[in-house]
Amino acid sequence: MPIDTGRSKISDKTEKPKDIKYVIKRLWIYVYHYKWMLAIAVILSVISNIFSLLGPMLSGYAIDAIEPGKGLVVFKTVFYYAFRMVVFYIVSAVLTYILSILMLQLSQKIVCKMREDVFTKLADLPVGFFDQNPAGDIISRISYDIDTVNTSLSTDIIQIFTSVVTVIGSLIMMIVISPQLVLVMLITIPLSVLYTRYMAKKVRPLFSKRSGKLGELNGFVEEMVSGQKTIKAYAAENAIMDRFDQLNGEAVNAYYNAEYYGSITGPTVNFINNFSLSLITVFGAILYLFKQLTLGSISSFVQYSRRFSGPISEAANIISELQSAAAAAERVFKLMDEQPETPDKENAVDLTGVSGDVLLNQVSFGYLPKKLIINNLFLHAKPGSLTAIVGPTGAGKTTIINLLMRFYDVWDGNILVDGQEIKEFTRSSLRKAYAMVLQDTWLFQGSIFDNIAYGKMNATREEVVAAAKMTGMHSFINRLAQGYDTIINEDGINISKGQKQLLTIARAMLLDAKMLILDEATSNVDTRTEIKIQKAMRKLMEDKTCFVIAHRLSTIQGADNILVVDQGNIVEQGTHKELMEKKGYYYKLYNSQFE
Repeated sequence: MPIDTGRSKISDKTEKPKDIKYVIKRLWIYVYHYKWMLAIAVILSVISNIFSLLGPMLSGYAIDAIEPGKGLVVFKTVFYYAFRMVVFYIVSAVLTYILSILMLQLSQKIVCKMREDVFTKLADLPVGFFDQNPAGDIISRISYDIDTVNTSLSTDIIQIFTSVVTVIGSLIMMIVISPQLVLVMLITIPLSVLYTRYMAKKVRPLFSKRSGKLGELNGFVEEMVSGQKTIKAYAAENAIMDRFDQLNGEAVNAYYNAEYYGSITGPTVNFINNFSLSLITVFGAILYLFKQLTLGSISSFVQYSRRFSGPISEAANIISELQSAAAAAERVFKLMDEQPETPDKENAVDLTGVSGDVLLNQVSFGYLPKKLIINNLFLHAKPGSLTAIVGPTGAGKTTIINLLMRFYDVWDGNILVDGQEIKEFTRSSLRKAYAMVLQDTWLFQGSIFDNIAYGKMNATREEVVAAAKMTGMHSFINRLAQGYDTIINEDGINISKGQKQLLTIARAMLLDAKMLILDEATSNVDTRTEIKIQKAMRKLMEDKTCFVIAHRLSTIQGADNILVVDQGNIVEQGTHKELMEKKGYYYKLYNSQFE
């Protein structure tokens, strides 16, 4: 379960999107990086539409050139105008095709940069962020939401460019042909604009809710897929399906509502535009009867009116896509706006020449305000010592490790390494000073060699083999078809849990770190393997300051100092022999594992 750290969750279901102007402003920052491509796209759009807008004018000339009884002369004139129309339309189509390819490339570059920025941001976020927010929702923002933005950039922006040029050009041509008929259109244009604005405000929150529900569903699916063995072991399939049906239903309803209200906008605006066309036809006929317009002029005006109203209808049709893209972009930008990990002090230095003297001096900490987990903790680990931390679940054992690594900062007190406050060091150098093996093993899809060598750049084959031998994995690896070059699946699902744990331990052994953290490091191996690991660990721990967290107290009997933690306080400390002789809390805890 994620830890509630009091930070605002990015998957807030009730929050409405910010002003679309804010989203456009943020997107413009990305577009501006490729301003020359955008400028070329604008020029192509203008030229393409100019050629396209000349067609209705030539059509009107061709109609007016028709005179009964003149035969070949009329045909030559009509053919002349028709041929020019075909040429102009072909040029317009070619330019539009080039524009589409250009916008596709532009959108891909923008989306690539956006994904890069999001992934970089994730690397800068504190551990508390990932403790609180579901992995599936974060992945949804990187994949689905950015893909939605990509679709809008590659198609809708072309449409916007085209619409602006078409509307302006058509309006100019209509004014030239008949200002009177333009006045007729002024009756319906405000209706289209007002209705479109009203629907935009109504639809925007619906698309934001749709993105949120899809992110919630993705998070749930990711959790269930990774926990299939546990689900089947507890025969919880029905309960999981019920929960999935609920989330799936909510996502479908949110999707339907957004698409429904988005889709009714276009037909309604089309109706208004068709009503406008009817008025133009009536008043155009009247002007023709009074010989104020020719048939060719009326034909051209009708075509220009369709060109003029068409972009309004198309804008209404793509309003749902724009709203979806705005909601998706806002979710992405909200992730980008998350507070990064507290930066290092201005004069922070790298931790070098580590001897491994660690002191926790009256440290207090909690994940939530006014709720302490660690209370006035004092711990001194001398260089080369082995400190074991034991206690019941929730006592604060793992929290101590989080504080040592500066995954979280203490509330009160301070932590010193080699006599210096850890906040004086850069985080990266502090964390590199530790080798760490966690209870939750993490392997990536790659060779066994790459997984072991993950923490040490330019590790040699000999070094990797030596680390594997210390964990007893060398013989197993040699039995594999490709040996150390064997590819393991993502998260190591084609090897056993114990073998996964041994690989992560070998990874830690390879590091030249003066401090070592083992968090339930032997929880996934059998007793025989555990004995081998313990022997290897003792050799590894030579001249290293080691912190071991374990529920299996038999694994830490040789520790130099055992801290017994309960409710954030050290209730006892000493060697195994000393604590057993006291017959206190540790004595009861130790004997309870045999009951």
